[in-house]
Amino acid sequence: MTPEDATGVPALQDGAALRAALEAILLVVDEPVAEVTLAQVLERPVREVVETLRELSAEYTRDDRGFDLREVAGGWRFYTRADQAAHVERFVRDGQQTRLTQAALETLAVVAYRQPVNRARVAAIRGVNSDGVMRTLVARGLVEEAGTDPESQAVLYRTSSYFLERLGLRSLDELPALAPFLPDDVETLEERQK
Repeated sequence: MTPEDATGVPALQDGAALRAALEAILLVVDEPVAEVTLAQVLERPVREVVETLRELSAEYTRDDRGFDLREVAGGWRFYTRADQAAHVERFVRDGQQTRLTQAALETLAVVAYRQPVNRARVAAIRGVNSDGVMRTLVARGLVEEAGTDPESQAVLYRTSSYFLERLGLRSLDELPALAPFLPDDVETLEERQK
């Protein structure tokens, strides 16, 4: 059994655990993450985090993986390797014919009923990070940018005309009412979140 810290997060016992934690975090980020931030979150020395990131980056390059771990813009992030761009592009383009995942459907519903909405709000409603799903929905043309929130400067999103076309709707007014599907105390929950 892995010991936990005061917050209940499993403590990192060795280098393998640190590597796994770094990979897990970097898989869900939308922007490069600073070494200091990673060190703080993982409660490890910055030097150890930097060494591990460099080792992972070298390993991915040496093993000729389909992705790279790069240090850019003051942080670290995964990127698709340039020699795989054609495959990724074809997947994204042709992937529009594939079915949406449950996570994508949930995210799309949040955007449709709460638009314009930022990613943080979508994540708060769903209870999980939705950045990757949002990128997929934007790439498929179902969701588009709708300006920025004047208070937080976060990018706002809305459904696109392609979304309406795919659902066979003339306007968002034709979306089914949500009330019959929500718990009775949803208004109370929403008021607490404000």
